[in-house]
Amino acid sequence: MKQCCLILGLLIAYYGIAQVTQRNILTNKFSAEQVKAALVSKDAFKPYPQTAEAWRKALPDSVFKQSIVAGEAGLKFKFEPISATLSLDFVRSGDRERHSNISFAKRNTLTELILAESMEDKGRFTEAILNGIWSICEESFWGVPAHIGKTGLPDVENPEVDLFTAETASVLALADYFTGPKLDKINPLIRKRIYFETNRRLFEPMLTKGNQYKWMSKTMAVNNWNPWIMSNWMLSNLLLEKQAPRRAAMLYASISGLDLYLNGLGEDGGCDEGPSYWFAAGGSVYDCLELLQQATQLQVYDHPLIQKMAAYVYKAHIDGYYFTNFADADPVLKPDGLMLYRFGIAIADKQLESLGAWSFQQFPSTGVTGFQRMRRVQNLLTIPLINKTLNYQPVKDAWVSDIQVMTARTSKGLYLATHGGHNAESHNHNDVGDFIVYANGQPMIVDAGRGNYTARTFSSKRYELWFTQSEYHNLPIINGFGQIAGREFEATQVVSNINEQQAVLTMNIAAAYPKEAGIKQWERKIKLDRVNNQIALTDSYALAVKASSIQQVFMTVANVNLSNPGSIILTGDENTQLQLDYDAKLWTASSELTSTEGMEYKSFKTKWGGKLVTRILLTAKTLKTTGIHSFKISMK
Repeated sequence: MKQCCLILGLLIAYYGIAQVTQRNILTNKFSAEQVKAALVSKDAFKPYPQTAEAWRKALPDSVFKQSIVAGEAGLKFKFEPISATLSLDFVRSGDRERHSNISFAKRNTLTELILAESMEDKGRFTEAILNGIWSICEESFWGVPAHIGKTGLPDVENPEVDLFTAETASVLALADYFTGPKLDKINPLIRKRIYFETNRRLFEPMLTKGNQYKWMSKTMAVNNWNPWIMSNWMLSNLLLEKQAPRRAAMLYASISGLDLYLNGLGEDGGCDEGPSYWFAAGGSVYDCLELLQQATQLQVYDHPLIQKMAAYVYKAHIDGYYFTNFADADPVLKPDGLMLYRFGIAIADKQLESLGAWSFQQFPSTGVTGFQRMRRVQNLLTIPLINKTLNYQPVKDAWVSDIQVMTARTSKGLYLATHGGHNAESHNHNDVGDFIVYANGQPMIVDAGRGNYTARTFSSKRYELWFTQSEYHNLPIINGFGQIAGREFEATQVVSNINEQQAVLTMNIAAAYPKEAGIKQWERKIKLDRVNNQIALTDSYALAVKASSIQQVFMTVANVNLSNPGSIILTGDENTQLQLDYDAKLWTASSELTSTEGMEYKSFKTKWGGKLVTRILLTAKTLKTTGIHSFKISMK
């Protein structure tokens, strides 16, 4: 369920307006004729083993046996139909999980069955595979109801391509690749049905109306949907399409589509969706490039933007499984170390390669359950190759200018991440000027993260949810106003300054608030002092009229002690403590637990390891037109 909740964050494309640079990295380097000439034939394209002998040579014995056991469990699985009532859950109640739980389980189980049969090669799993394929082909829609607007039910005369249409196509393509001849022995109509449904639901829509989808926009930056769908289109096409000219044309169309995602990235390759989404965005770019190289020997790994895009993920790493989590990104992430390892080798980035090796040792994963199936199969083949002697050390600091994110740490365990940006980023929260603080790898001052995705999450009611509001981020509430969503609500005059002694981000966040807040200037300066192992937060402001109220918010999952005015003590795991100093003459302190009740909030009961999110409110006693607020944060 935890994995399901994480992945649900990837379901809806929440588009912001960002600069698009017509780099067209792939299509400027390779013409359609070059791709066609370099493309190996369908029969010659063998990216994965297909016999028991080849699998045994490629995998450790323990992984081989584990895959067979997973397949055996799938023999007991019932491939249930998806009813109209289930599909209508989304429009009737806003719930997405009942449908997804059945749909995703069918595809995961089928993947495990086909790999088990390919590895064992005894025919034990073929009947279950047949039933899984047929059950999925019988579905009216391969995606999820949340992706077809307000209808709930699909228009079968006009197939729509969403993330899980593409994912499903690749599952069936893998079934054809690994077990095709055995399916033919049962009935030759099975493979014919696989191609027919994939062509009808994915190939034809992409070729005839692909440019109509928002995630294929040429003028607006697109998010993880684009590379995620392109990777599945590429795999399905390469494994299933028999007509060589059409196969080459679709491959070129998919790399042209991938260019659209790369065109929307900034020059530093930052992912404004955050690290957990990077594995569906930047990670899927790598899946595409890996498939392209396997099928054609063409590659662009040496392009600076590809290298910077890859580097983002380790720039966002805090400690252990904690990553920076601005906007909808999750704070806890078990990185796909095997994919990171391959990506690091491909672009000759030792930091990424070592993060991959470390991640695999910390969070070993040898299963194929989940999305990006071609990645998971390739991961199995990477296990014997991983270099466990690599020494990984998190980066000391980073500045990702295109998304205005700064990260920095001291040698004594204090970590700061902060950002400017704007309030129309992908999966946006109203959080311009927010920051987080960790001590000895423990979350102390946090971005609470997102709740459960429902119909309300990506509707006009999105900012009614507390976790999207600036009033529940580490930001000021000014004259009763929080920040507003929209591209124009942004940080201005953003300057970073990083050296051996300190890391500082300065910005004016006044424009992130509505005019009604009456803010002329609100300069926020956040400084990590490496010498004294402390953080200073300073807000210098000027208002149009005397303030009616000013509050400063601090969000935490630590235990809060407000008993000593002027000093707030936060206590985390392993007795880690952080002290937040404020002027008790100027502020009164209070705290409250955030809501965990309701469909959108239930994940906050478990998101932070069972720790509930607390909002600390400092309320100004003295209200002026201009002023300076200073806070000091230090480890105890």
